[in-house]
Amino acid sequence: MKYILFDDSSWSNFFPITLTRSTGDLRVGILKLRQRILSYFGLQETNIIISSILEKIYRERHKKWQVNKLTAEDTIFINSRLKVDENITKKIKKLSLNSCLFHENTILAARLIPKAGKMLAEDIHDLFMKQKKIEVEKKYTWEYLWEFIKENAAYIKRDFRDFFYEKDNLFGTEPGVTVINPYNVWIGEKADIMPGVIIDATKGPVVLDENVKIMANSVIIGPVYIGKNSTIKAGAKIYEGTSVGPVCKIGGEVEGTIFQAYTNKQHDGFLGHSYLGEWVNIGADTNNSDLKNNYKNVAVYFCAEGKKIDSGSQFVGTFIGDHTKTGINSTINTGTVIGVGCNLFGRELITDFIPSFSWGHASNLSEYIEDEFLETAEIVKKRRKLKLTVNEKELYRNIRKIGFE
Repeated sequence: MKYILFDDSSWSNFFPITLTRSTGDLRVGILKLRQRILSYFGLQETNIIISSILEKIYRERHKKWQVNKLTAEDTIFINSRLKVDENITKKIKKLSLNSCLFHENTILAARLIPKAGKMLAEDIHDLFMKQKKIEVEKKYTWEYLWEFIKENAAYIKRDFRDFFYEKDNLFGTEPGVTVINPYNVWIGEKADIMPGVIIDATKGPVVLDENVKIMANSVIIGPVYIGKNSTIKAGAKIYEGTSVGPVCKIGGEVEGTIFQAYTNKQHDGFLGHSYLGEWVNIGADTNNSDLKNNYKNVAVYFCAEGKKIDSGSQFVGTFIGDHTKTGINSTINTGTVIGVGCNLFGRELITDFIPSFSWGHASNLSEYIEDEFLETAEIVKKRRKLKLTVNEKELYRNIRKIGFE
């Protein structure tokens, strides 16, 4: 039996983060959606169907994966935005040939023998048109980015239980480190925790992955995940529901926020109930609002429909695409969506929706000149001993063409 994870047409629901990655590579809890699905099904091989705009960079970055390719063999297709659990896993494994599971208008999984050839996410729905449809009783898919923020704390707890609790734990701390409820703390190899650090796992687990550095006098209140090779700066306050991906530097005050990877928020300032992509840099004393003064639900600009919609959540901060920077003392309003490759500065409130590749003050934006953006992106990646490739440059040019004015 072969398994393939596919992005469907709802990939645009998760813009700006999915402008530069598959839906399956969104992080929630400790793992990405793709990693969690593969684990539940016990899969070692990664086969995916993604959009045409992402195909080249995924082939480049993941040479062992099978990308946008079908073979004529018995195959189970799994939606990459699946909220996988034991129940839906059993249902998918029991699918008979030429049938699919769905809820409302969403295909969760399907089993068939496709024709060999190329397949793109844009065309995936056509593949399932003639399958026998079996309806499931509840929704099993992620629909909006703000759902990840709302459920992140619960998923950290779940992932800790499923993937870390019984894993080899190199728990050990230096004198002067305070750990509350140590049985709820997992520390990876070569993690460095400095004196004065407080780790409070009373309300949920704290996972410090391999090569993490926690600098002096930081406070971490679980559930929290700090990814491999990331640094928590001195005196930082990391509150519950925060997931930090690999190679990030995080300081100041952070609550209920997800960082994909390679993102820096090194200085003082509050960031709450937000979702940030990769290569983002948050300037010193940048603050965001995650709660309205009237305590009503936050409305968020929904890129797929080009308008603001009710998130259904009282706490929503900001969503920031890859390679975006904010200047010192920037302020960001509740529910603000900021696209890919923006450079924002000044004293004005950043609010509502900022299109990709915007430059300047919130009320006086111009287009970020392509060559200047690419030059900066290249410098940023070089600092991490990585290279901005030709395919990445093409991706950013294509994102610029898409536009979400």
